[in-house]
Amino acid sequence: MGRSAFALVLALALAVCVASVERKCLLAGSWQSNTGSRMVVFTLDKDNRFSGFYLPGPAAGDSELLTSPLDGSQQDTGLAPQPTFSFTVNWRLRDSETAQTTVFLGQCYVDTNGEETLHALWLLREAADSPAEDWKATR
Repeated sequence: MGRSAFALVLALALAVCVASVERKCLLAGSWQSNTGSRMVVFTLDKDNRFSGFYLPGPAAGDSELLTSPLDGSQQDTGLAPQPTFSFTVNWRLRDSETAQTTVFLGQCYVDTNGEETLHALWLLREAADSPAEDWKATR
């Protein structure tokens, strides 16, 4: 009985180790921010690049933002199970000639329950009319 109990504990320990190793952040799918914006990422290609679209949420108010394309890349999850990523959104604006681009840079985390969470910082760049106006074009 002692040996079989030890073998069972060892087997369970190995299963837990394998399960935790298999937990990886894959950006493909649908994500929602804490402000209600939504990002849909299509399958990553062999070089860990992806595309998709970004939908502004209620926090954007009555903005002119439309569903906009995004392109990005993610670290190889074989090298980093909680990979860093970056993506760019080239905003489509309703009835506007203004060009805006946002870059996001972050990391995907997996908690002990297997829940994936993205943490990111962003910079928004608007087109400036001249180099003198450049200082106020990035937020």
